[in-house]
Amino acid sequence: MIRTNWNQGWKFTKDAVTVSEGNSVLTQANWTEVDLPHTWNGDDGQDGGNDYYRGTCFYVKTLDIETPSGTDEVYVEFEGANSSADLYVNGKAAGHHDGGYSTWRVNVTSLLQAENELVVAVDNAPNDHVYPQMADFTFYGGLYRSVNLLRAGSARFDLDYYGGPGLSVTPEIKNKDALVSAKAYLRGTNGTEKLTFTIYDGGQAVCEATTTSDNPEAVLEIKDARLWNGRKDPHLYTIKAVLSDGGTILDERDVRFGCRTFSIDPEKGFILNGESYPLRGVSRHQDRPHIGNALKKEHHEEDVDLILEMGATTIRLAHYQHDQYFYDLCDEKGLVIWAEIPYISQHMPGGRENTVSQMKELITQNYNHPCIVVWGLSNEITMGGADDPDLLENHRLLNDLAHEMDSTRPTTLAAISMCDTDAEYIKIPDVVSYNHYYGWYGGDTSMNGPFFDKFHAEHPDIPIGMSEYGCEALNWHTSNPDQGDYTEEYQAYYHEELIKQLFTRPFIWATHVWNMFDFAADARAEGGEDGMNHKGLVTFDRKYKKDAFYAYKAWLSDEPFVHVCGKRYVDRVEDVTKVTVYSNQPEVELLVNGESLGRQTSDEHFFYFDVPNAGETTITARAGACSDESHIRKVDKFNEEYRMKETGDVINWFEIDMPEGYFSINDKISDILATMQGKMFMMSFGASMMKKMKGNGKKGAGAGFDLKNTDMMKMLGGFSVKRILSMMGTVGAEAMSKEEILELNKKLNQIKKK
Repeated sequence: MIRTNWNQGWKFTKDAVTVSEGNSVLTQANWTEVDLPHTWNGDDGQDGGNDYYRGTCFYVKTLDIETPSGTDEVYVEFEGANSSADLYVNGKAAGHHDGGYSTWRVNVTSLLQAENELVVAVDNAPNDHVYPQMADFTFYGGLYRSVNLLRAGSARFDLDYYGGPGLSVTPEIKNKDALVSAKAYLRGTNGTEKLTFTIYDGGQAVCEATTTSDNPEAVLEIKDARLWNGRKDPHLYTIKAVLSDGGTILDERDVRFGCRTFSIDPEKGFILNGESYPLRGVSRHQDRPHIGNALKKEHHEEDVDLILEMGATTIRLAHYQHDQYFYDLCDEKGLVIWAEIPYISQHMPGGRENTVSQMKELITQNYNHPCIVVWGLSNEITMGGADDPDLLENHRLLNDLAHEMDSTRPTTLAAISMCDTDAEYIKIPDVVSYNHYYGWYGGDTSMNGPFFDKFHAEHPDIPIGMSEYGCEALNWHTSNPDQGDYTEEYQAYYHEELIKQLFTRPFIWATHVWNMFDFAADARAEGGEDGMNHKGLVTFDRKYKKDAFYAYKAWLSDEPFVHVCGKRYVDRVEDVTKVTVYSNQPEVELLVNGESLGRQTSDEHFFYFDVPNAGETTITARAGACSDESHIRKVDKFNEEYRMKETGDVINWFEIDMPEGYFSINDKISDILATMQGKMFMMSFGASMMKKMKGNGKKGAGAGFDLKNTDMMKMLGGFSVKRILSMMGTVGAEAMSKEEILELNKKLNQIKKK
C-alpha cells in the first residue's frame, strides 16, 4: 500500500451546493482555498453565546488519475471529519460516515475517471443519533485531521475493517519471555499467498514466523523480552507483516507494540508488570485558540511535553478518540491511557448503533497501543437518571462488545457525581470512576476523600477511581480565596486539598484532573471570559502554567524544582501576606529582599510563609540547587484588575433586588433550603429547570434537581441560583430570559432568611 498525504489545495464553502453528475460544485458557490487540517469553528466556537455555526459545509478537490487497471485500487482515508460526512466522486455518492473522531476510508476505484472532482459534505448539525450531542465542549466541524490517498493491490491487508491497520498484535508474558500472537486481516487473497511476520527490536530482527493467507495468524516468541514499563522504560517492538506471492510483495504493514502485564486491584490500585504503579494524571481536550481541533504534530508534541513535565503517569483522553499520532507519542513516552467514545451526557434511544460503531472503530484502530489499558463506555450519561432500561441495555451491549473484541483490557466508565453508588449502571463495567467537583460545584473539598472511603467500604470488590475533578481559574487574584471566585489562588488551594486526599489513598486506581488545558465550550458564560472552560492547569494557548500545575509537579515529578506561587498577584494591600511555595525537595528557604525568612520542611511538598509587605519586595525561594523568584508591591487599595469582571450576563448586578434579611438569586441553594418556604421555592425552581431541559418529557429529565437525592443536594448546595442559571447551556437547557430571572428573584425576595 502507498499512502500519500492529501492535505494541500482544498477549496471550502459554507454555501449550499447541489452535488450531481455532470455539474461541478465550483460554479455554484463562493469558495475559499484551504489546507487541511481545517475547521469552520475556530473562532465562533470559542467566543461564547452557544451560537457557533453547526450545519453542512463543503470541501472540494480535483484528482487527476488514470482509472486503475488490473489489481490497483484507490481509497480516500479521512483521519477525522466532524461529525458526519459524505464523499462524492464526480457527482456520485461514494461513502458516508457518522462519528467525528475516528478514521474511515472509502474505496473510490470504480468511480474514478481521468479527471475527477471529489466533494466532501461535512455536517456538525444537531441530530438524534450521532454522539456527542450534549456535552461541555465545542463540537468543531470540519476536516480537522489529515486526508490521505491510499493505493493498494486487490490482494492486501484489509482497508475496510473499521479503519484499522489490518494487523493486530497480542503479547502474553510467560516468565521472562513474550508469546506474541499476530493476526492479519486480509482481503482479495486466494489462500495460497505467503504471509511472513517478523519482530524487530530496533533494527534487529529477533524472531520470525511464516504462514499462508488462508490461516493468517501466528505466534512468535521473544526471548527475555524487554517490557513496556510506563515512564520508567517505555520499550517498543515493531512487527512487520509481509504478504507475498511467488516472491512478489503484494502488501506489507509495520506496527509497533509493547510487552507488559497490568491489573487493577480494588485494594492496591494499578499494577504494572507486577509492581504498584499509581496512575496520577490529567484529562485532555485537544483544541487550541483559533484552530479548534485542527492540530499539527507540533501541537500534540507540546501537549505531551507539558504533561510529562508535570510528572503525570496517565491521561484520560476525553471524550472521544484522539489523533493516532498522540497515541503514538504516549506509547513512546510511557503514559498510561484511558480511551473512550463520546457516549456522553444525554442517552439517545436512536444512538445505539452509533455507540457500537464508534466502539468498534476505537478498539480496532487502537488495539496495538500498549499505552491504552481501559476502554471507556460512557461519561456522565446518567445526567437524566440511571434507571432507563434502554441506557442500561446499551451499556451491557458495549461492555460485552469490548470484551469480545479485546479480552486483554477491562472496561470502565465515568459516573456523574450524583449517580447512586448502588445503581445497576455502576456494576456493568469492570472498574469504575466518578466525576466529583466537591469544593467547586457545591459541597466542599473535604467531601472528596470520605466519598471514596465510603464507596470502598460498601463495594470492596469494585476498583474505584476519580475520573474528573477540578475548578476554574483565570487571571483573577485574592489573598482570601473562596469557592467560586475563579482566582488562581483558590484553584491552587483546591488542588492542594485534593492531592492530599486522593494521592494518599492507594486503593484509588486512577485520578485524572479535569483538565490539563483550558478548552472551548461555547455555551459557557463563566469566570469573566465567555465560551471557555478554565479548569485547565495550563492556559488554552499553552503559554502559562497556573500555580496548581506546580502543586502536581511537586508530588509527581522527579526533576528537582521550586516554585513561588502568585507571580501574577503583585499588588497586595495587607501588611503581612501569605506566600505559598511548591517543591519536590525536602526543605525550602525563603528570602525577602535578600534576607532569609527561615527554612521549612514539609512531607506534603507545600510550604507556607508569612511575608512582610512594604514597598517593593523581591521574594526568592531556594530548595537545594533550585531557586525561583517573584515580586510583590504594597498598595493602599485593592487592584480591581485582579477582580473577576463578569461578561455575557443576562442581567446586571444592580438590577437584582437584595432586600436586607430576604433571599435573592445571589444566595446559595443550601441557605435557601434551610427554610420551609425556601424548600417550596426550590421545588418550583427545579420544575422550571425541567421544562427548560432539551428532550423535555423524557423520564429523568432534570433529575439533577431532585431534592430527595441528598448526595446531589450536598454538591449543589454551594451554588447560588444565579450561578446555576449561568450554566444552563452546559447541561442542555434553554437559557432563561431576563424577565424570567427577575421574576425568580422577586419570589425569593419574599422569603425571609433564618
